Amino acid sequence: MTGAEIHRNLSAVALVTQAIERREAVLSADGALVVETGIHTGRSVQDKFVVEDNGIADEIDWGKINQRLSRDNFARLTGHVQDYLQTQVLFVQDLYAGADPAHRIRVRVITTKAWHALFARNMFIRPDSKALESFVPDYVIFHAPDLTPDPSSYGLRSSTVIALSFAQRQIIIAGTQYAGEIKKAIFTVMNWALPEKGILPMHCSANIGIYGDVALFFGLSGTGKTTLSSDIDRPLIGDDEHGWSRDGVFNMEGGCYAKVIHLHQEAEPQIWAASHRFGAVLENVAIDSRGALDLDDNSKTENTRSCYPVHYIANSKSDGRGGRPRNVIMLTADAFGVLPPISKLTHAQAMYHFLSGYTARIAGTEKGLGKEPVATFSTCFGAPFLPRAPAVYGRLFRQYLSEQDVTCWLVNTGWTGGPYGVGHRMSIAHTRALLSAALDGSLDRVPFQTEPFFGLSIPLSLSGLPADLLNPADAWADADAYAAQARHLAGLFAENFRKFDGEVDDDIRAAAVGV
Repeated sequence: MTGAEIHRNLSAVALVTQAIERREAVLSADGALVVETGIHTGRSVQDKFVVEDNGIADEIDWGKINQRLSRDNFARLTGHVQDYLQTQVLFVQDLYAGADPAHRIRVRVITTKAWHALFARNMFIRPDSKALESFVPDYVIFHAPDLTPDPSSYGLRSSTVIALSFAQRQIIIAGTQYAGEIKKAIFTVMNWALPEKGILPMHCSANIGIYGDVALFFGLSGTGKTTLSSDIDRPLIGDDEHGWSRDGVFNMEGGCYAKVIHLHQEAEPQIWAASHRFGAVLENVAIDSRGALDLDDNSKTENTRSCYPVHYIANSKSDGRGGRPRNVIMLTADAFGVLPPISKLTHAQAMYHFLSGYTARIAGTEKGLGKEPVATFSTCFGAPFLPRAPAVYGRLFRQYLSEQDVTCWLVNTGWTGGPYGVGHRMSIAHTRALLSAALDGSLDRVPFQTEPFFGLSIPLSLSGLPADLLNPADAWADADAYAAQARHLAGLFAENFRKFDGEVDDDIRAAAVGV
């Protein structure tokens, strides 16, 4: 690749300087780089394609998520993008994905924006200078955010495209400024590559206790995955993407990508501090003429983001690795107000909820939503990034739960006392207290009861928490209304799970049935 000018592996300071000089961004009063991503403030899920490469096409789970792109169209698209890049000033970053040297991949990001290069540098693992001398990439991302290819010329849906070729080990991203596409493209690659090694790739955060006990936090956007894993008493392994092998877990990334809308220093001090320092990249965050940030301003999007190196979290684990997990926590923001704030799962129930990947969206967070909550199911809590069939990941998940004797929990960070608009959001303080009790073993010493709609085991009481918190039925003023809402949500779960007919064992399907 020979651009008009190429900047290779610039430092964070140099990239910030370039971004300011090129007017790509502005600096906040605290030194964070503040950028706008234009019309794309989130992932373009309908514009992601996988190339129909020879020899692997039968292993791809084709459909709405993994849309087909012919080899010929990809070749012509690649040529078009490369021709364009050769006329541009380029920023190249050579990076790793995967903290475990035995399972990492080498990634080269070639982009036209200094701030996108800084994003990639923050998000992935930075090789030392000696490793850079002999660096040969396994995958190359050709990133052309300002280029808008003609969709009719390349078999695309629009002038935005994210196209992955696993055989050619190349990725094209064009027509979108949203930096999350870079991160998630490589996560998709890891979801392709790791299962062949018997490693489960996971959309989860992870932290570790003082006795080496690792906890995994699965959850979709808005459920608290980043917030709850950033715990001053438990070093952070990583906030979003991990691999799970027979030896333990490892972070795929070297940074964090936190949602920061309504972020407050008192409730989330570590993320707040990381987002208010030099080197952080803030996407679509409001800033005034003095450089002060307004994290409550959602005028550009609800999906405001902060990207920073993981070591900006004060007690993060520097090697990005941990042993075998002791606890798995599945997070959901249930806007129907039905699910308990915490419940203990059998392994069969854990499989059911892992394959379901439930949360709920509410009006105000996405365009086009009405007043009522909308149930969202994302297989393995990461359906948009799974190139293989769900059963591939499900088998590995169940295998490791059993072999490594893991305790599983379902945690609702959403609503209680009624649905969204009637009830209230779970207190972060209460959720943290419940998680601490689960992780330190306190919940093992209290009696449980089984609720009737999902068959979930919920603790009867826990010292220091309100008496009506643990059982959601107690928090509703109208018991009949609660029962009707619970039956409705259970029906949505059952309807979604029908897509796994014939693919899961009977005990998993039975695990969802109430008593």
